[in-house]
Amino acid sequence: MENQYCRVGAVTPITSGSHSVAILRYRYENFLSKAMDANYMDTKLGEFFERKAQNIKKILENLV
Repeated sequence: MENQYCRVGAVTPITSGSHSVAILRYRYENFLSKAMDANYMDTKLGEFFERKAQNIKKILENLV
């Protein structure tokens, strides 16, 4: 019997696929909407989501 190596825990970067721009745009819009919703409840959570959206926006600008 041969050894088989599984890829559990292997990570593929989002920016490497053919649908990467669509996925990143979806996540960007999702984090922006969460930031708007969270600003009414907790400012730190809203700030976290805004930072995540800004980071994704930078990645999108570099891809496009």
